[in-house]
Amino acid sequence: MVSKDQRRRQLAREKFERQQQRRSAARRKTKRRNVVIASAVAVALAAGGAVWASVGLAGGTSDRAAADEAPSKAPDPCDRPAKGTPSAKTWKKEPAMTVDTSAAYTARLATTCGAITLKLDAGKAPHTVNSFAFLAAQGYFDHSRCHRLDESIHVLQCGDPKGTGQGTPGYTIPDENLKDSRLKGGVYPAGTVAMANRYSKTEETRNTGGSQFFLVYQDSKLPPDYTPFGTITGGMDVLRKIADAGSRTDRSIGATVPNATVVINRATVTKS
Repeated sequence: MVSKDQRRRQLAREKFERQQQRRSAARRKTKRRNVVIASAVAVALAAGGAVWASVGLAGGTSDRAAADEAPSKAPDPCDRPAKGTPSAKTWKKEPAMTVDTSAAYTARLATTCGAITLKLDAGKAPHTVNSFAFLAAQGYFDHSRCHRLDESIHVLQCGDPKGTGQGTPGYTIPDENLKDSRLKGGVYPAGTVAMANRYSKTEETRNTGGSQFFLVYQDSKLPPDYTPFGTITGGMDVLRKIADAGSRTDRSIGATVPNATVVINRATVTKS
């Protein structure tokens, strides 16, 4: 016959075993989550192809086996997109240089979350500004969604009508302005507008910018490998609203996408 004391010790043992099982399961779950996070950070900003970079500026992957993570419970802070379809245009070569390097250029991104205005630096990044203005005039950015929100480096990435991180206008542009004095200590300051590219630490992958660009909403720790070509002059509150809504991992494109519905209804560039 089991005594009360023996029964009490048996129950204590069983309770301890259950606690150990729960802790072990929790450790396994945390390890899986960390692997997913590490994978997401390892794949970041790209412009028309896969890129691998130690700081997490790379293109999408082809892993479509797993479902997306559940989005945040926060409500979508943005409106529905305007009617229209993303551009399917491509060009065989970089557009002819028509930008006036002595003039001031302003871009306006009318998004579903609010307007974002940019001051473009044609003097320091003429090829980039020339291409951006050309694509805007062609309606290339219209109805495209900003497909990536990286909360680890504080950037919103846009400029791919395909919305996958693999889209390209068909041509590439050279890297420019990489020694800009604003890029101090490996930091792209909040308010920077810069180009994504396919740079992967080899000279062959230099000068691979296309149409994809990113908006820095908080100081971003990045090496000076991505052409800074403008500054955000209005709409930082819009970017903060998008960032506050959070992101989720979309494994079909190998990136973290905004929970907010961020679509550029219309992009325009004006010269003054």
